[in-house]
Amino acid sequence: MEPSSSNKGFIQSQPIIKNQFKEDVSLQRVARLFLPTPLLKEITPSLTRLADDVLTPQIFSWITDAEHSQPYLRGHGGDSFGRPVSELVVTEGWRKLQEFGFTNAIIAINYDTDFGPYNRLVQFLRCHLWEASCANTLCPAAMQDGAARLLQRHLFSSSLSPVERQVFGNAYKHLTSRDPSQTWTSGQWMTERTGGSDVSRTETIATFDPSFSGLASLPENIPLGPWSISGFKWFSSATDSQMTILLAKTSPDKGVSAFFAPMRRHAPSLVPVTGEKGHGTELNGITIQRLKHKFGTQSLPTAELELNNMRGWLVGQEGNGIHEISTILNITRVHTTVSSMGYLGRSLAIARSFALVREVGVGKGRRIPLSSHPLHMRTLANMAVEYHSMMLLVFYTLFILGLDEKGPPSSSSAAVPAPPKELVGPLLRVLSSLHKSYVCETTVPLVYGCMEALGGVGYMQNVESEHINVSRLFRDACVGAIWEGTTDVLASDTLRALKHPKTGGQSLAALDWFVEANLGQAKADDGTAVRKQWAGLKRRVEQGKQEDLLPEARAIAFKLAEVLMGVLFLLDVAVNPGREIETMCDRYLSKKGLAGEPSTKKAAAVLKEDVELDQGIVYGPGKEPTAKVAGSKL
Repeated sequence: MEPSSSNKGFIQSQPIIKNQFKEDVSLQRVARLFLPTPLLKEITPSLTRLADDVLTPQIFSWITDAEHSQPYLRGHGGDSFGRPVSELVVTEGWRKLQEFGFTNAIIAINYDTDFGPYNRLVQFLRCHLWEASCANTLCPAAMQDGAARLLQRHLFSSSLSPVERQVFGNAYKHLTSRDPSQTWTSGQWMTERTGGSDVSRTETIATFDPSFSGLASLPENIPLGPWSISGFKWFSSATDSQMTILLAKTSPDKGVSAFFAPMRRHAPSLVPVTGEKGHGTELNGITIQRLKHKFGTQSLPTAELELNNMRGWLVGQEGNGIHEISTILNITRVHTTVSSMGYLGRSLAIARSFALVREVGVGKGRRIPLSSHPLHMRTLANMAVEYHSMMLLVFYTLFILGLDEKGPPSSSSAAVPAPPKELVGPLLRVLSSLHKSYVCETTVPLVYGCMEALGGVGYMQNVESEHINVSRLFRDACVGAIWEGTTDVLASDTLRALKHPKTGGQSLAALDWFVEANLGQAKADDGTAVRKQWAGLKRRVEQGKQEDLLPEARAIAFKLAEVLMGVLFLLDVAVNPGREIETMCDRYLSKKGLAGEPSTKKAAAVLKEDVELDQGIVYGPGKEPTAKVAGSKL
C-alpha cells in the first residue's frame, strides 16, 4: 500500500463530450419527425460540423474568458476629470463567440436561405447545438432575430416613406448579415421600474421633433430620426448592440408605441485621443447608469439606461407598440425556450459521458461504471423521457411558427400534418406562451439533476474543465423562467388566449384539430386516454369564467402542455417505432396520468425492463455504453 498525493494515486479520467447531433437521440428523432427526409439529408453535414465546432478547446477558452473577464464600464462611468462617460467594455471571448455565431449564420440562415416553412426548424436545430457553448451571446442574437423579423414585415408595407424604407432596409441588411464586421445585434427595451411584462405604465416619453439634423454614426449616413425619446429603462440586455427596438408613450391617451433607434451617432465636437476634431461618435442620447449583477448570465452586459433626447423612428402606428413588440416577443420567447433545451441537452450529454468513466462500488469489492448501475441508468432514462417530451413540444411550435411565416409547404414528406391555413394563427397564439411557461420552468430541476449526477464535481465551477461545467449551465438556465415573461405571466396569457371572447373559440378548435390529426396515426386505442384528458380540460376551460380560472391558470397551462406532448409522443412512436421510444412513451403517459389501464401484455413488458433498456434510452438503441474511456481529452 502506498499513500496518495496530489499527483499519485487515483486520478479520475475526464469525460469526453461527443458530437451532440450524432449522440443526442432526441435531437435526431425530432429532426426526422419534423423535417422532410431530403431536407434533413441536405443539412446533416453542416449540422454535424457545427456540433463538432462548438466543442473545440478554442470555444471553451472563449467561454472561460467571457465568464471570468466580465463586462464593465470604463472609468466606472466617468473620465479622469469627472465628465460622465458611458463606455461599455466587453472581453475578447465575448466578441469572438459573437463572431462565431455571425459567421455560422445562426440568425442569418432564416433570412438568406430558403427552406420554405422549415427555415425556423433548421435555424433552431443550429441554435440548440450552439446554446450551451455561446456564453449567452445568443441573447442579443435573439433580439437581433426578432428585430429583423419586425423590420422585414414593415419593409413589405407600402406605407413607408422613402427615407423610412432606407433606414429600415439598412438596419435589416445589417441584422441579417453573416459578415462579423457588418452584423448588428439589437436591444429590446421594454422593462421599466413600474413593471416587467406590464408596460401599460411606461414612463418613457417620445416627442415628434423633426428639426434635429444629426446623422447616425454609420458609413451610410442614415438620418437619426424625427422622434426625441427620453426616459429610464431598468433592465436592458444586449447593451453592446448597434440598435434597439423600444417602447415609449407619445400621448396620455394613445398607449405605448414602438420605436427603432441606433445606439450611436456622430459627435463632431467630440475630441478623440489624438486631439483631432470631427471624427468622434457618442451614444445616441444614452447614459449607462450601471451594469446589473446577476445570479447567472454573467457574461451578458445588462444595464440600467437613462435616455435623454435619444433620436429614433416610429415603427408602425402610434399606440400600436404592444402589437409591434409582440412580433419580437414571439421570436425571443422561442429563443429562450430553445436555450433552456440547449442547456438541458448539453447537461445530459455531460451526465452521460461522466457515467461512462466513473465507477462506483456495488458491494463485496465489486465496482461498475455508472453507465451499468441500474438506479443511475433509471434516473438518467427518466430525465431523457422528460427531455424528449419537451423537445417534441418546442420543435412542434417551431414547425407552426414556420408555417405562420412562410405558409404551407408546396409538397412535403414530413410525418407531421400541417394544420389548415385558418388554424395556424390560433394554434400559434396558444403555443407562443405555452411552450415557454412549461419548458423554462421544468428544465431547471432537470439541469440540477444532471449537476447532481456528477456528485461534488458537478457543484464546482469547473473553469479548468469548462466542457463539464454544469454549474454554469444551471445558473444560466434559471433565468429562462423569469425573463420574456415569468411562468405565471405566460400561464395567464395562455388562459387569456383560450378565453378570448372573439378568438378563444378558434384556439380551442385548433387544439381539437391538433389532437385528432396527430392521434390519427397512432394505434386505435393508444390515444383514448389522451383524448379523454383533452375533452375534460376543454370542458373546464369552456365552462369556467376567466376570472374564476385565473388562480388555476398555471395548472391548466401545464396540463394542456402535457396533453400536447402526450399526443406528439404517440405520433413519434407511430412514425418511428422501436422498443426504447415505446417504453419512453408508456412511461411518460403513465407519469402524467394520460394512460389508460395497462394491458396484461404491457404489464408483462414492464416487468422485463432492465438496465439494458434504460441504457438504450440514455445512449441510443443498439449503442453499448463503453465501461471506461481512456484519457481526459475533449
